[in-house]
Amino acid sequence: MTAACVLVVGPSAPSDAFHAGSPPVVADREIVPNRIMTWNICNPCGENNVGRAAEIATYAPQVIGLQEACVRDVERIREYLEAFYGLVYHVEYGTVLRKWGRCGGWPWHPGAFGQAILSASPMSDRKSVEYPDGGSEDRGYLAVTTAVGGRPVRVFNTHLAQRRQEAVRAGQTGVLAAEVARHDRAIVLGDFNSVPDSPELTKMWALAADADPQCHPSSNGTCKPTTDWHSKFDYIFLKDIAPLDHGVHPSRYSDHDLLHADLNPKT
Repeated sequence: MTAACVLVVGPSAPSDAFHAGSPPVVADREIVPNRIMTWNICNPCGENNVGRAAEIATYAPQVIGLQEACVRDVERIREYLEAFYGLVYHVEYGTVLRKWGRCGGWPWHPGAFGQAILSASPMSDRKSVEYPDGGSEDRGYLAVTTAVGGRPVRVFNTHLAQRRQEAVRAGQTGVLAAEVARHDRAIVLGDFNSVPDSPELTKMWALAADADPQCHPSSNGTCKPTTDWHSKFDYIFLKDIAPLDHGVHPSRYSDHDLLHADLNPKT
């Protein structure tokens, strides 16, 4: 009987709500137009998705880029955003790994892991690319086209190689920048595992600006940290799009902060 229950429930059953202490408050919220967010949701990776959904709902962005995301977790987050807050998102995945130990599932059919983009508007022209050299773990980027400010824009979401792999990251940003350069308007989200003045980010800075106008790679740039170890690793790069506002929001559910930007719809 116990084995049968495990088979029915399993590690992928949506039981987070029962482990969150108390049910979340049900409240309808509205998507904030032209608001973009990026968030690496892993480490600790086993946090409950009710809490993750609640933090996303606090800011209710139009477009969200998630990194280090298991497909099962993203599915739950979407369910909770709609059920608890009335926030409905489309989703596209850019998975680079299938890993039972990280994402659950079965040894012969492990869960998928990588990037995801959530958008209140429909998405098209999905492209998922795995970098030729991922470093110590497979890495890649996901790209979609969606509408922001009533105009189409190419949105990229990436996660670069871990720290102390500068040469690998330089190769990855070269692949990414070459694709970003093909588009007139672009938003590039992600965990770049690099501080602003890192040489591996040179090609990105040549194409786009950070959503924080005070953040740039020169010595007089002022960039707010986005991690628990007080480094800026997370970026919202904007190509031919102007920001109106931005914010960094510490989270109890990850060692990375939520980073959001409000964009000027006229650009």
